[in-house]
Amino acid sequence: MPSFDIVSEVDKTEVKNAVEQTNKEVGTRFDFKGSDARVEQAEMVLTVHADNEFQLSQVQDILTGKLTKRGVDVRCLDISDKIEKVSGNKVKRACTVKVGVETELAKKIVKLIKDSKLKVQASIQGETVRVIGKNRDDLQDCIAFVKKSITDFPLQYQNFRD
Repeated sequence: MPSFDIVSEVDKTEVKNAVEQTNKEVGTRFDFKGSDARVEQAEMVLTVHADNEFQLSQVQDILTGKLTKRGVDVRCLDISDKIEKVSGNKVKRACTVKVGVETELAKKIVKLIKDSKLKVQASIQGETVRVIGKNRDDLQDCIAFVKKSITDFPLQYQNFRD
């Protein structure tokens, strides 16, 4: 039976390259001269450092621009609302890159597919949602339906098998 997986993945090398480009641009810009503005990466957690909140927002804008240029969907970023004070008047903000379909979103996707009356079955398997149908056309209709319904989180449709 034909099937496909609904996943949410981010290319780690592209995130790393975007962080490096952001740090390079911040290092060469005149308005950041002499400041401690930078972006640090630890796995999928990005930490934006700056001297004040205005510079922090500037570095964040540069980072999102670089991520967009490198093909990373910025909807997968979970930007913390909390700005932490570091020694002196320096500030930092955590920014998490979300990977995988979270349980709540997976349940929402399965419920949407079941309520749509399409002739497919959806099941949650870890951080993916597997959709199985009798023919390819039903699966393609399901992909179109999910793309139209879920717009607040980046999803990819992979592992399409006949």
